Amino acid sequence: MKRLYPALCLLLLAPSEAWVQTRKPVTISELVTYGGKDREQVFYAGAKTEGKITWYTSLAGASYKAMVKAFETKYPGVKVEAYRVSGSEITTRMTEEAKAKRYIADTVETTEGNLMFMRDAFLLRPYHSPHFASYPEDAKEKGERGLYFWAIARESYIGFAYNKKLLSKNAVPKNYEGLLHPELKGRMGVSISDPTYKVIGAIIRTRGLELVKKLKAQEIALHSIIPPALLDLIATGEVLASPAIFRNHTLNAIAKGAPVDWVPMDIVPTNVGGAAIAVQPPHPHAALLLADYLLGPEGQAVLEKFEYGSASKNLGFKRWRPDHGVATEKYEKELERWEKLMKEISRKGG
Repeated sequence: MKRLYPALCLLLLAPSEAWVQTRKPVTISELVTYGGKDREQVFYAGAKTEGKITWYTSLAGASYKAMVKAFETKYPGVKVEAYRVSGSEITTRMTEEAKAKRYIADTVETTEGNLMFMRDAFLLRPYHSPHFASYPEDAKEKGERGLYFWAIARESYIGFAYNKKLLSKNAVPKNYEGLLHPELKGRMGVSISDPTYKVIGAIIRTRGLELVKKLKAQEIALHSIIPPALLDLIATGEVLASPAIFRNHTLNAIAKGAPVDWVPMDIVPTNVGGAAIAVQPPHPHAALLLADYLLGPEGQAVLEKFEYGSASKNLGFKRWRPDHGVATEKYEKELERWEKLMKEISRKGG
């Protein structure tokens, strides 16, 4: 009995294996690192107790609404309160909320440039997701302790869209040099927007500044409208083509019967949206549950219905993320430079 006593004391003082296995994460620090097989069940149970989740996103209207519906259908009892604005507005809002120590956002889904600002301003918390393994390393932003700040949940590709009834086949460019074709002179348009400026950056990267200067002779019209509205003008024939139109917008227009088509250039500027966790999410279980859903097969299927691309798939063209791996200050300066160049080589449109 005396020999058994010390062993018995150690057994009672040490946490049992069964206790270790059944102990569930409680704090946000524990939750973001939790990798148990019952992860989804644990997060869903906690999310039902929390009752809701606040999601800040810059996804397009119909797609984010479809995502909310699909998530709430799978996880009844967890209501998604979505706040949908541009990425820059999300950044501004979260910055102001942090200054006031009033944390509202749980999960964030927006463009990489804005996520970089948020990361640098300590507005995001790195986390673990079992779905990270499905994404290439350059589609994730490393944090500490093997965690990541975000993974790319969606991609939008910027390329050349045109009216296929009005532009002859031999005039459809295969690269940026093809934008100099005589048939395109005076008939192309671009919008005053980041996608347009990124195309200038892509031309400089692949063909040099000299080609950008040559494009002035093409009399490209600069329109004060968003890219989807410009695509509508291409569909009606008011504008013949544009080198700065999103592939997913074009595919959606084609599905509705528009006489348009889209082709990639030398490299394809790519806008991406990453799934991230706010630094102090009020509903931490729900926050991680939604992030997992966005990155998992069911969330990805929702995005595919709206023709968004995935970082995990090869679409046969070379993608370029202008803001990836670049200091935010440097990227801002580059974007300003590309904007200035675009305005110098274009003429005023509608």
